[in-house]
Amino acid sequence: MSGASGGAPDPAAPAALSAPERAVLESLRSARDLPVEEEELAGRLGLGLDVVRGSLQRLRSKHLAVVDEESTTTRELTARGKAALDRGLPERRFLEALRRHGGSLTPDEAIAEGIADEERSAAIGILRRRGLLEDGLPFRIRSDAPEPGRQLPEEVVLEQVDSGEEAIDEAIATVLERRGLVRTLHRSVKRWSPSEEGRQLPLAAPGVSELGALTPTLLAAGEWKSRPFRAYDVRAPVPFVTGVRPNPYVAWLEEFEELLIGLGFEQAEGPLLETEFWNNDVLFMPQDHPARTIHDAFSVEDVAGRAPAADLLARVAAVHEGRAMPGDPAPIGPGWPGRYDAGVAARPILRSQTTAVSARCLALRPTPPFRRFSLDRNFRPDSVDAIHHLEFTQCEGIIGEEGLSLRHLIGVFRELAEGIGIRELKIRPSYFPFTEPSVEGYVRHPKLGWTEIFPGGVLRPEVTRPLGVEVPVIAWGIGVMRLAMVALGINDIRELFADDLVALRGGGS
Repeated sequence: MSGASGGAPDPAAPAALSAPERAVLESLRSARDLPVEEEELAGRLGLGLDVVRGSLQRLRSKHLAVVDEESTTTRELTARGKAALDRGLPERRFLEALRRHGGSLTPDEAIAEGIADEERSAAIGILRRRGLLEDGLPFRIRSDAPEPGRQLPEEVVLEQVDSGEEAIDEAIATVLERRGLVRTLHRSVKRWSPSEEGRQLPLAAPGVSELGALTPTLLAAGEWKSRPFRAYDVRAPVPFVTGVRPNPYVAWLEEFEELLIGLGFEQAEGPLLETEFWNNDVLFMPQDHPARTIHDAFSVEDVAGRAPAADLLARVAAVHEGRAMPGDPAPIGPGWPGRYDAGVAARPILRSQTTAVSARCLALRPTPPFRRFSLDRNFRPDSVDAIHHLEFTQCEGIIGEEGLSLRHLIGVFRELAEGIGIRELKIRPSYFPFTEPSVEGYVRHPKLGWTEIFPGGVLRPEVTRPLGVEVPVIAWGIGVMRLAMVALGINDIRELFADDLVALRGGGS
C-alpha cells in the first residue's frame, strides 16, 4: 500500500494498473521532455486520445501523475470571414461600387453590383455611422466625407486574425465576431508528468492477475499465499453516500405546522372524499350560480354521498332560499334564486378546498373562542403549470371571538409571513362567496414575481349562523405550496412532486 503520508511507496506492494494505465505511466517515466501533452502521448502509444485521457485521470486519482493545465484563447476566420477577406468586406465593395457610378448609386444598381440584401444593409449602416454616406436615396458619398484610406480598420483586423497575430484591436475583433466573420476558440492544454510516487512505484509484472479480495475458495485452497494482492490506497476517492433525510417539502410543512401551533392554533382534519354540502353549500355557494365554478371539483362515481343532519340541512336550505331559519323571526339575507336541491348537497366529490374542514369544525364546536387550522391536500382540475397542480396543499385557518375584524386577519398574514422569513407582502381587496369583506395577500417570488398566496376574509353570517356561531370569524386558505416555493427557492410547483434523488439529497451524487 502507498504511504498514507505521501512518501515513497512500499516496494513490496506493486501498483495494480490496467494495461492502458501501465502503458501511459511507463511512457511518462521514460519521456525525456516533460511535461508531455495528451495528444503526443496518444500518438506515441498508438492509443485513442479518449483512452489516454481516461488513463491519465485515473493515474492522477491514484497520485501517480500530475498535470499542468493552461488555457489558451485564439481567434480564427469563419467561412464568411474568409470570403470577406478574399472578396472584400461589404462596406468596401459598396464604396467601390459608388465610385464606379460617380458617387451615386440607386438600389437597383446596388443589386446589379452583386451585393446581397443582407450585406448591402450592413454596409449602408456601417458607412452612415462613419459619416461616409448621405441619408436617403440614391446612395451618395458625402461631400465632406473623410478619405477611408487604403484599408478599413476591419480589413486590417481580418488580415491579422488570418495570419495568427495576437496583438489586434479587441473592440474591432468583437464587432467582427458579432458579424459572424471571426470566432474565438478557447482551448485547454494539459501537460502531464509522473509524480514522485509514480516514478518510484514498482509495477506488477505484465500479465500478473492480482487479487482484490479474499474469497472462501481462496482461503480453503490456500491459493492466497502465492498470489499478489492489489494495492489499497486509503486516499482514493469514494462514492458520496448520504444518510436518511426528510423530504425538504415535507420538512418545511412540518415547520409551518409548528409555527401555527406555537401561535395557539389547534390542528383539525377532514375527509378527502367530501360532499357538495360541506365543500360548497354550507359555505353559501349557490348550487346553480357561476360563483361555484371558482372551485370546480372532481366528481366521484359509484359512491353514495351521505347527507348532513336534517336540522343543519334545513337551516342551510333556508339561507340559500332567503327564508328564515327554523326558530328565527326573519331571514339572514335575500339568499339565491331558485330552489335548494338536497340531492345535489349529497353528491360526492374530491375535496377542492380545506374550508370544508373549517365548516365541519364550526358545526361540531361552535362555541368561541377558538383557533383552528387544517394543513392537507385538495384536488382541482387545473391546468398544470409552474404555479398550478391537480393536487395541492392548502392551509385553512379560522379564529372566532368577539371583536374580530379584517385588521386582525391581515395581522395574522403578516405574522405568518414573517415567521417563515418573508418580508414583502402586499394586500388588496378581493371577492369570495363565503367571506365579506375579502382580501388577497401577495408574496414576491424571485423568478415568478408577485404570487397570490394569502386569500381570506370575515365569514358571512349566512355561513356562521346556520352552524350555530354567533361571533365574528376570520378565515383563510393559504396556498402553502406556493409559499414553500418562495421559502425553498423553487421555480416550478412540479418540483415539489419530483423524484430527483440528487435534488432530494441536497446536491449529492
